[in-house]
Amino acid sequence: MKFHPKTEDIELAAVLHALSDPHRLRIVESLAGDSEPRRCGSFALDVTKSTLTHHFRVLREAGVIEQRIEGTARLNSLRRDDLDQRFPGLLDAVLGSVPVG
Repeated sequence: MKFHPKTEDIELAAVLHALSDPHRLRIVESLAGDSEPRRCGSFALDVTKSTLTHHFRVLREAGVIEQRIEGTARLNSLRRDDLDQRFPGLLDAVLGSVPVG
């Protein structure tokens, strides 16, 4: 199984680094607006598959998202509860600063 840090092991520096990239921030913003997990290929990002894989790995290893495998699909969901428990208000502050459009 892929690496997902425990809630208490999520580090602020790793989360901030993961959220510092515009593509990763768009992924998180999209996941924050969805109640259901999303497939990796469902995000409209103009990047190669290998780059997209890299972005998901950074987000997963930082503890921002959780990935689970269902058949041949990787389903992604935001670890909002874990992030809110570890760093209250951080995710809302970051998502609130994302320009619309």
